[in-house]
Amino acid sequence: MSAGPSTEPSTGPGPGPGLRSRPRPPEGRTHWRRSLAVALPALLAAGGLGSAMASGALAVGLHIQDRPVDFTTSSLYGTQYGAAVVDQTVVRPDGTTTTVRVLRMGFADGVINGLCLSRRQQIAGATYTLLLTLGDDDPGSWEIRTKNTVLDLRDATGVLDMDGVVDLNTNGADVKTVKDATGAYVVNPLDSPQHRFGIQARYAKFDRIVGTAQDFQIPGLLTTPKLKLSVRPGTVACPAPAAPTGTPGTP
Repeated sequence: MSAGPSTEPSTGPGPGPGLRSRPRPPEGRTHWRRSLAVALPALLAAGGLGSAMASGALAVGLHIQDRPVDFTTSSLYGTQYGAAVVDQTVVRPDGTTTTVRVLRMGFADGVINGLCLSRRQQIAGATYTLLLTLGDDDPGSWEIRTKNTVLDLRDATGVLDMDGVVDLNTNGADVKTVKDATGAYVVNPLDSPQHRFGIQARYAKFDRIVGTAQDFQIPGLLTTPKLKLSVRPGTVACPAPAAPTGTPGTP
């Protein structure tokens, strides 16, 4: 699965179940919910925060936006899966804007079997990498739990398995993922233009994913037993994901 570049104007998603459009902040900003803040390019300070949070349960909403982030995971399993091709506006460091075409994927509830995020940043002319790893080293635990997960994929490789009623090439604006407070499905939760390619399935399971996301959002909830954050000189990639073992539990 992959999504290529585009020059069609659009706006990116904002937080919340409907993920509605909002003005985008300058590129390079990372947001954490519930008093957890990591401000790029202050990566050295972020590294100290990561060591202090290296153990213990963590429950937050996670937003990593506006600059591509590389990621790997052994497996991602989610219910009420939807995807649609959308155009997302991004702001360059010089203040000008451009658009990129992405495959926006959403899950109502999910479990993740280990997750690594890698983002590069220039500091005083030198390249550093912010490396964030979540979960444990057990390829059969699916220890990370999420709600309302949204990934804007620029490119990715892995193995995809979908089940239930699977609709391919459905209208992206008709895709359903999350429900509102009344129990009704949110209309067009992925904020897709009409007549864009879409996918709908009761559940989807991705194994051994290596990819690049333009946005990585879990505004509902992310629960992980362990988190490690480090800053490395140069360009550092996430390790190759291990093959998952067993089957995931119920999200």
